[in-house]
Amino acid sequence: MIQVFAQQKAVPSDQGNLRGDHDLNPGFFDPKRDKTPAAVVVPLIERENGFTILLTKRTDHLHDHAGQVSFPGGRVDPTDQNHCDTALRELEEEVGLPRKHVDIIGELDTYVTRTGFVITPVVGLIKPPFPVEPDSFEVAEVFEVPLNFFLTPGNRQRHFREFEGYRRYYYAFPFNDYFIWGATAGMLVNLCEILSLNRGNDISDNDVTCNEVICNGE
Repeated sequence: MIQVFAQQKAVPSDQGNLRGDHDLNPGFFDPKRDKTPAAVVVPLIERENGFTILLTKRTDHLHDHAGQVSFPGGRVDPTDQNHCDTALRELEEEVGLPRKHVDIIGELDTYVTRTGFVITPVVGLIKPPFPVEPDSFEVAEVFEVPLNFFLTPGNRQRHFREFEGYRRYYYAFPFNDYFIWGATAGMLVNLCEILSLNRGNDISDNDVTCNEVICNGE
């Protein structure tokens, strides 16, 4: 796993590949829109039976992305030293997982949302045991999903819904009672692309028509 990300060329966020909602919706990208820097941790847990990815489900009362599944993360604070510092700070604040348990092994492509967030996904390797004490105001649940689930052909879906008179497409990974979609699913697609290229696998989309999910600030 570490070797895979060691082979990725480190490119500054303002010069590298910009992924985002516009991957499936070219008209959604507005280069003139004000940008809000943010960072998330993509936590890879090294379990005995294979890697898992740690995710959170946000509480229903939050202003942004209420009730959605997401990586630990948030906006860059002026006191943060860099994007990695932002991601690890948010991990500690939201999940209660100290940064000393995290070995940063690389970054995914910068992800831009329709609402103007410019997200740097920082990939962190975590070996158990580690403490988890979620912030009950922000986090309703902390759970893990096997990495192989995201790499399995057919589990990656492409949905759409009507938004402002247009079809908006988005990636989704339904897993048990969780619906992983939007920016989080988009970053997971990028992770899978990196790992699948290394393994020589193809992860084709499974198109699904769905108008049930409400876009809440994506």
